Amino acid sequence: MKEISLRTDRRCQLLDITRQVEEAVVSSGVSDGICVIYVPHTTAGITVNEAADPSVASDISGTLSRLVPAGAGYSHTEGNADSHIKSVLVSPSITLIIKGGRLVLGTWQGVFFCEFDGPRARKVLIKVVAG
Repeated sequence: MKEISLRTDRRCQLLDITRQVEEAVVSSGVSDGICVIYVPHTTAGITVNEAADPSVASDISGTLSRLVPAGAGYSHTEGNADSHIKSVLVSPSITLIIKGGRLVLGTWQGVFFCEFDGPRARKVLIKVVAG
């Protein structure tokens, strides 16, 4: 298993971590199998989406913030209830296919760490399994 350490600089932010995930796959030596990417935080998530145009990540972040606004009278009074809800909508893990020693991603796809309660120090766990 590989652990990636990240530092976010905004409350709501998507970081492209495709390169780090690909490096974990290559260093594993697995030619065919799966790659599980897990975020062990209750106010963050992981997703796959377009990485070619950075405005897509910005649009996703902005839309989630409008759909689930901060300070909207939630019962959870710690001040980050919206962050917990956003993480449920996005998911804490994804599984990707590995073929020929590389991630199987579409032409424009990338892997994004999704921060909903930053800025913070975060980690992402990557497990590569042969098969």
